[in-house]
Amino acid sequence: MSKVFKFGGASIKNPKAIYNLKEIVSSYKENIVIIVSAIDKTTNKLEHVWEVYVENKIDKAHEIAKEIIKFHESVVVDLKLNNNPKFLNLFNALSLELVEYIGSKTKQENNLSYSKIVSFGELWSTAIISYYLNQQGLENQWIDAREVVKTSNKHIDSKINWEETQRKINVDLRKDKTYVTQGFIGSNLDGETTTLGREGSDFSAAIFGWCMDAEEVVIWKDVDGLLNADPKRFNNTEILKNISFKEAIELSYLGASVIHPNTIKPLENKNISLSIRSFIQLDNPGSLINKVGRNDKDMPSLIYKPNQILLTISTKDYSFIFEEHMSKLFSIFFKMGLKVHLMQNSALSCSVCGIILPSNLDLLISDLQKKYIVKYNTKVNLLTIRHFKTLDIPELFKSQEVLIQQRSRSTLRYVLKKK
Repeated sequence: MSKVFKFGGASIKNPKAIYNLKEIVSSYKENIVIIVSAIDKTTNKLEHVWEVYVENKIDKAHEIAKEIIKFHESVVVDLKLNNNPKFLNLFNALSLELVEYIGSKTKQENNLSYSKIVSFGELWSTAIISYYLNQQGLENQWIDAREVVKTSNKHIDSKINWEETQRKINVDLRKDKTYVTQGFIGSNLDGETTTLGREGSDFSAAIFGWCMDAEEVVIWKDVDGLLNADPKRFNNTEILKNISFKEAIELSYLGASVIHPNTIKPLENKNISLSIRSFIQLDNPGSLINKVGRNDKDMPSLIYKPNQILLTISTKDYSFIFEEHMSKLFSIFFKMGLKVHLMQNSALSCSVCGIILPSNLDLLISDLQKKYIVKYNTKVNLLTIRHFKTLDIPELFKSQEVLIQQRSRSTLRYVLKKK
């Protein structure tokens, strides 16, 4: 049985990091499917390309795109791939495709163009990784994930067509070979590029694991495992050594950034364990997610999600917010791409806290205002405490105004606004 390894952007941020990836992969004798994200901050930069492209600033989009290509070319030179004709043909074809797409006169729908443009980060990185590993004697085959990961027609946060994806992967991939392919991207049945949502490479690893009945999926991170809080924001964080699939789903739903929310379910369905390991401290066993979950309630987990939007929506005629209204509201949220992280209702209003692309916010407000009274706050912060030990808000956040507070048996949640 194969293993599936996922390496994020930080784990391949420079040639030294790519060498480290090679050392990790070469220490395993099994055949591996290697899922790779875009190098470091490439996706953010390509999103900027898309933003100016949508604004029809084509020269600016070309300028930024060529800077990104130049950066990748420097990595190519450092890894001594610049004398490999087959690699250069692939790399240059991808780069030319992006440049020509930006300059084409035919404008495409925004979500389609977003997925098309940002996909090049993963395509470049995996081409570099695949050819570098082959150059170092680690035989593998590069796969364009868009050929095998089939999705719905929704271009952003697209849904997986599981039956067709499994058929494609089992036809195109053998269990006695090692493959390198992209996370985050796929295509619909018309061949148009789609994306699985930010940080969707974790989900891609689970997709390949499920389709190939993998023994294990391993996510390699720059932290020692799944921590109970973000070490960049909180002191004295601790590792959750072994938690259950159920607990991991709860944490990812609440916003834990280490795991993409869709990652766990396909693995749980086939009882495929998920490990989160450090690509820096290789001797560290990391965290294990499986059916057992010995440490589910050992310690509180703190999840902080900044820069959210808080919407309070009321009916214009003072009628109650019933199921019919909720159905209509969530249909609008879905259409506009609002991801709801918290919801609270009263008789006459519904408040939701979530995240949306800035370019879609005005469209969302305008659509809601056709039938509802809308108040909203931008740049609010969502704090979640899972398995809380005390009802006190942490000292770090006491200076912020509490806009909403929720409590269940196991979880405390706050919507906060800096004063």
